[in-house]
Amino acid sequence: MNDMLKIISLLLSYPTHELKQSVPELQEVLENSNLSNRQKDSLGKLVSDIAVTDIYDAQERYVFLFDRTRSLSLHLFEHVHGESRDRGQAMVDLMAMYENDGFEIDAKELPDYLPLFLEYLSQKPQVEAIELLGQIAHITVALKERLKKRESIYVHVFGVLAELTKKKPEPGLLSELLAQPEDDPDDLDALDQIWEEEVVTFGGNAGEGSCGPDKLRTQLRASKRKPSRASANPLEG
Repeated sequence: MNDMLKIISLLLSYPTHELKQSVPELQEVLENSNLSNRQKDSLGKLVSDIAVTDIYDAQERYVFLFDRTRSLSLHLFEHVHGESRDRGQAMVDLMAMYENDGFEIDAKELPDYLPLFLEYLSQKPQVEAIELLGQIAHITVALKERLKKRESIYVHVFGVLAELTKKKPEPGLLSELLAQPEDDPDDLDALDQIWEEEVVTFGGNAGEGSCGPDKLRTQLRASKRKPSRASANPLEG
């Protein structure tokens, strides 16, 4: 399972020339994995697509889907905290969990970036990886359903990820995520507003206790996103 999480992490990352060059290796690992034939075929579809798609077309598609479409964001806390002040503290806690396990990340990536989280899980014992993967099931299944409506090639990856999770998302949490409106990536004015609001401050003190599985579960179960703009009074809320 660990190898598959690593592969899924790579496939959900921004497409690069290096990723295209690693296609034969990815195909070999998939072929020799203990996944079902259906799962191998699902992941193989995206691997093959990356192999034959012009790199610039693949990058444009990725940006259009995951960077310009907020409802498809690969940043986990975006779906439960939005740009509320809670998101910054959740980032600090998740970073603390990584550091406690000796997992170092590149400063350019936010800790809740799904490919990064999956890479972290690929280094954990399988039982722990499955448990943590289950805590984000409502988010990954919501992404799968939205990508399915768009007939995106990336839906296959989330289908396999849902099966590896071995846990169905809580219906209430999933329904609330799917009820959130889907934004239009062609609405550039709305996109500009999102970027203006998207400043995330890593407040708090990471040293005041680590972010264990229980705390992560609480942060990822936020059932309702906070208002898009925090109160003008920092003492409120």
